[in-house]
Amino acid sequence: PTEPPSPQEHGLDFQQLLDASTYKEMFRQDMIRWGEEKRHTDPGFFCRAAVEGALQPVWVVSDTRRLSDVEWFRDAYGDVVQTVRVVATEETRKRRNWVFVTGVDDAESECGLDQGVAFDWVITNDGDKVALGEQLEALVQSLHRSL
Repeated sequence: PTEPPSPQEHGLDFQQLLDASTYKEMFRQDMIRWGEEKRHTDPGFFCRAAVEGALQPVWVVSDTRRLSDVEWFRDAYGDVVQTVRVVATEETRKRRNWVFVTGVDDAESECGLDQGVAFDWVITNDGDKVALGEQLEALVQSLHRSL
């Protein structure tokens, strides 16, 4: 069998994979399967890739998907890790062209952090730019204080 597509290994258009396009949806299940195979072989594969060569005092590692990812960062970096969850209502998500797909949106890759993590920060992003800015400013100020 052929290996499922990954952007770097299979020449996919990375920019189109970042949005909610039909192009991304054509490869989404295969990308999830490929990621699961990598994680099964090496649970820290993507975490190490995210921090490789990073020298900045503050890193933002976006889009962690699983409890094992959070645990890896906490094991590797201890108390300096701050977890941030960004939430939006289902109505807001639908306005942003999200459509629930059974077998994809209910998979661990999409909801693996819905339980079992006590997030340090929960940011609401429902379209209120002022409220979002205030929340992000509080987070940034907290990070500055901890440097």
